[in-house]
Amino acid sequence: MKDTLGVLLAGGAGERLYPLTRDRAKPAVTFGGIYRIIDVTLSNCINSALRKVYILTQYKALSLNRHIREGWQIVASELDEFIEILPPMKRVSEDWYKGTADAVYQNIYSVGNERTKYVLILSGDHIYKMNYELMLEQHKQSGADVTLATILIDPAESGSFGVVELSNDGRVTGFQEKPKVTDVRSPYDPKKISASMGIYLFNTDVLIPALLKDAEDHTSRHDFGYNILPRMVDDYKVYSFNFVDENRKEALYWRDVGTLEAYYDANIDLASVSPVFNLYDQSWPIRGFQRQYPPAKFVFAEPERTGSAVDSIISNGCIISGGSVRNSVLSPDVRVNSYAEVDASILFSHVSVGRHCRIRKAIIDRDVHLPEGTVIGYDAEADRQRYFVTETGITVVTRDYSLFENPVSADYYTSE
Repeated sequence: MKDTLGVLLAGGAGERLYPLTRDRAKPAVTFGGIYRIIDVTLSNCINSALRKVYILTQYKALSLNRHIREGWQIVASELDEFIEILPPMKRVSEDWYKGTADAVYQNIYSVGNERTKYVLILSGDHIYKMNYELMLEQHKQSGADVTLATILIDPAESGSFGVVELSNDGRVTGFQEKPKVTDVRSPYDPKKISASMGIYLFNTDVLIPALLKDAEDHTSRHDFGYNILPRMVDDYKVYSFNFVDENRKEALYWRDVGTLEAYYDANIDLASVSPVFNLYDQSWPIRGFQRQYPPAKFVFAEPERTGSAVDSIISNGCIISGGSVRNSVLSPDVRVNSYAEVDASILFSHVSVGRHCRIRKAIIDRDVHLPEGTVIGYDAEADRQRYFVTETGITVVTRDYSLFENPVSADYYTSE
């Protein structure tokens, strides 16, 4: 992978994940208690020996920039390795990024300056485990100009994916963008269809001319999936790489956590007895940045006042002080006070749950302090009067709830 440059796209607004993306970029949203979404893709890079990575940021990137600076300066610059953030510089355009291809085009000088033979385009908002080195090996052996990663899915799900048409040897012959019905089937499995994963490996000398040509087309959406790749099928060798899952479970795992429902489900699954996505595989570690906190603590064992957590992820610095936690994910430095109940919920860092609170099927953003007796998740209509509630009944409580409506004193925060 020494002759490969990774370009990780992390500049999207993440509108479908609002309000969690109101103050942060989507790749910077908390995942699995101690991680950020982008950590999964960056871990894939490190585990695949890909050590030259540009991260293209744009939207509300302060916390993302800080996270990369604090947690991902782990490669050796003296060996020409880097994980580097590239903010929009408007070097070749006066516009902000207009699409995935335009984001790379506007950094075309940085990409070309590295003089690598290959460029791997990645997304910073998907959850999966993949060895990119296997994809590169197939790319070389097939003599491809472009290789895109595909995953086998059921034909009934075609309306949610870009469907890739393939010949028997895996060469791409066409694309269908989210068709409601398709008769296309995959040569890898005749009962399935191959869907694009948004992972593209280009020969650099093929990518740069394609970006320059697309930039001149004012009718283009400047998107790899919509414009760049479909136009290359006839003139270049474009092949598919059938996803090899390093998660090592029976079902392939690749999730776009771009909606609140998908994000919620992916997190809650991690707390199950046998999660589909395995965070504990030492052969394929997920890493990130963790601040120094003391160990989690569970206190009080009186009747109706027992500090406990079951089927949950409890991060460092948490104190379960006489409350109960079930089927939930708690980020660092969370406090659940006496007689409080937290069920099927995701709590970000520095959340304090007051006495006698009842929280169910909720996402609580960081720094929120819930006053004593707060009830969330039991009356959707009442919740909608104060919070953001999805159509499926997930309640999202943002930071302004406590910062402006219920200012919390230091005395409250340190009480039980």
